[in-house]
Amino acid sequence: MNLLARAADITRSPGDPKVLSTGPGSLAAPDQMARGLGWFSIGLGMVELFAARSLARSLGMQGAETLIRGYGLREIASGMACLSVNPVPGVASRIAGDAVDIATLLAALPNNPKRENVQLALLAVIGVTVLDVLCTSQLTARHGRPSGPGRDYSDRSGFPRGVTAAQGVARQAPAGG
Repeated sequence: MNLLARAADITRSPGDPKVLSTGPGSLAAPDQMARGLGWFSIGLGMVELFAARSLARSLGMQGAETLIRGYGLREIASGMACLSVNPVPGVASRIAGDAVDIATLLAALPNNPKRENVQLALLAVIGVTVLDVLCTSQLTARHGRPSGPGRDYSDRSGFPRGVTAAQGVARQAPAGG
């Protein structure tokens, strides 16, 4: 039994049923992956926000601390969106952020004394981008609506005996009632 189930048992009254075992979670693999990416994004955002100076120094990007902090805020916002009920916009925003990160790292490559670190960071971002794209496609396949025309309700009135019968009943109803 996991820690959360045991913690829940603390709040139970003596007559309440006990949790003997838990079943499988309701989150499918793409949802769990989105949740993992969300927590990763929040963690990375915190590092970018609070250790921007060290990160800039290790990438040979001194002077870009404010930019890195801005990227940290973006990561945290994306991570929070990934943890929401509908994680698709959050993971999609991560892909857009990855594109910005890749462009920034590519711009930092020429004449950089820490070129190897930038290349390593670039490989890491590309790897995470692949996961983001995979997660988005799986989430869309699992939760997306099928394309094409929606249902056609034009032949329905909403009244079981038709509009005319409903109007007749409405005319016969007592006023003010």
